[in-house]
Amino acid sequence: MSKIRPSGGCRDTCGFQTATIIYDATWWFCEKFLNSRSRTIDQRVQAARSGRQNIAEGSRAAATSSQTELRLINVARASLDELLLDYEDFLRHRHLNQWKPDSTEAMAVRRVPQKFKQDQPDQSDLTELNDEQRWALYAPWLEHNDPAVRANALICLINQGNYLLDQQIAALEKQFVEEGGYSEQLATARLAERSRRKRHPSDSPDPTDHIPDCPQCAKPMVLRTAQNGKNAGKQFWGCSAYPDCKGIVKI
Repeated sequence: MSKIRPSGGCRDTCGFQTATIIYDATWWFCEKFLNSRSRTIDQRVQAARSGRQNIAEGSRAAATSSQTELRLINVARASLDELLLDYEDFLRHRHLNQWKPDSTEAMAVRRVPQKFKQDQPDQSDLTELNDEQRWALYAPWLEHNDPAVRANALICLINQGNYLLDQQIAALEKQFVEEGGYSEQLATARLAERSRRKRHPSDSPDPTDHIPDCPQCAKPMVLRTAQNGKNAGKQFWGCSAYPDCKGIVKI
């Protein structure tokens, strides 16, 4: 039987892959441009790591809990928002310009996925690349010697990552409203299986899925196990009115 709710597979999503680039770029940004004694290094790296790790954890939790999956994706979204503020603060405190969303520089970063589609029409998106290939597409900005270029490129990437997570959250909420959570889907699947077995009783390995009536008094039968005699240990249907009625049905 296949799983009721799919889980895992986050590595193939654009949201996780974007979060991975952000995490790696943040690590190297802090290593190159921030004082090693600064407490903000740990805060930035942990925020970037949280964005990535919570996407993975939420993807795994999807198997059994819609609420947990939603909560973790929202935590990832909040972590990236925190990191976004850190990079905006970095630029503002140093009187460095922040690119406007529609500036030439920002648009060049934002167009990387679209450009890849144009250059490789047989590929649907960036998910077919490995981590090194995806990084190489952004390397002109994320490996730049100017910290302002790196910070601004990361701001663009974080905004893209947040957009992807917003889309995922909206889809999860819609799915939950329309299909219910794991426990509801599990109950629905069980009822559907019971219905199928009633239609095809010979396919059912569970005798409790088709309880017979007593042939003597027509009351419901109860599944019992013989305690002694030549049939000891074997199951049979015994009348629920026993000992007043001793009707039995062999299984």
